Amino acid sequence: MAVKIITQRTVRPEKLGELQSLLRQLRTKAINQQGYITGETLISVDNPYTYVVISTWYSLKDWKDWESNRGRREIQGKIENLLTTHSQMAVYEEQSTVPADEYQDS
Repeated sequence: MAVKIITQRTVRPEKLGELQSLLRQLRTKAINQQGYITGETLISVDNPYTYVVISTWYSLKDWKDWESNRGRREIQGKIENLLTTHSQMAVYEEQSTVPADEYQDS
């Protein structure tokens, strides 16, 4: 089952350009990682220094493999040095929108 990884980061204003470059590097590497489906980057309308990245992976294992990838960890370490606080990350599993009672046998 597909999983979505939601990562929020708030960058120090003077480091914004560096963050954008590192996020592009991460996306470029992720695209070639097995199990990567898609990703998007959002910027808060209330705080232009707060970014949310949502990536979708075929499975939790695929995400875990990427999470432990040496190249990813190196870039993530550089990103952490640009932030006002540590990255906040959460993993979500997709759920069907069909009501549960429709799954019951008639």
